[in-house]
Amino acid sequence: MAALLATECAAGLFGRAVAQSVPGTFFSPELAADIATACAAELGLRPTVADLSTVAPTRLSAAGDAVGAKMTQWAERWGQVAHRSIPFSPVVDGDALPATPWQALTDGAGRDIELLVGHTRDEQRLLTALDGMLGQVTQEQAATALHVFGPGRDAARRYADGFPAAGPEELYELVHSDWLFRMPSLHLAQAQTAAGGRAHVYELTWPAPGMDGALGACHGLDVPLVFGNLDRGQPAALIGEGPSPEAEALSTRMRTAWTAFAAHGDPGWPAYDTEHRRVQLFDTEPTVTAYPEETSRLIWQDHTFPVLPLVGR
Repeated sequence: MAALLATECAAGLFGRAVAQSVPGTFFSPELAADIATACAAELGLRPTVADLSTVAPTRLSAAGDAVGAKMTQWAERWGQVAHRSIPFSPVVDGDALPATPWQALTDGAGRDIELLVGHTRDEQRLLTALDGMLGQVTQEQAATALHVFGPGRDAARRYADGFPAAGPEELYELVHSDWLFRMPSLHLAQAQTAAGGRAHVYELTWPAPGMDGALGACHGLDVPLVFGNLDRGQPAALIGEGPSPEAEALSTRMRTAWTAFAAHGDPGWPAYDTEHRRVQLFDTEPTVTAYPEETSRLIWQDHTFPVLPLVGR
């Protein structure tokens, strides 16, 4: 959805937009082409329409998975996305997508579009669990994450100063959460309001009951809550055995807010502004408060989320 805000092709097609956990990864054409070449090579093909149009979709997906599983070998060429195994993202080509969403909104592209945007508190936690690293993050891994993903050369110091009680795993999760989802989402709202548009911001802080609560308010938890599918498929693993009355009530509140925003542009809490920074926290008891991730906001306040380049050749 953030990409649609930035593309001229979608201008006039919608007047309101909901963006949940906006990723901060937008590729340059050069980076995208290099990754596409690696994916095509998995199939013994060239990265052309003529070659790839003959391949079954399942094989294309498998090729992407194969490249994703070994992306660190291209870290010197692909940079940050190789460290996170992100082979696919929107491409800022200057045509279909002329700029990143943050730049486009800063320039006023979405000024007339009302925006609802937010993230979960513990975005990285599920991904840490899927990597088998819960409770296993070392000081070295945390230091590498801060170096690779933190904004600026002094990011490690700023995180250490801002979160003095945090151990390696918390620092690892904070910088990953901030880089990939939390700060891109917040900066989208800030770009919108700075250009004279309106944005309503939320954070989901209710912890997922699944895995004995170890996942916290993880990435993806807002999806089943917003759509009300709490007892089937993959969301059930997060919600736990049989959705609790607490989960049902929270889902009802979120669905009411989303539908009210879609219908009238007002989800039930004040729009975000740079003076008060009011956001809706979704938890057992919903609260409207100043943006709670203030330390991260200050660490990232000067970052622009630029187009990701091909860093080596």
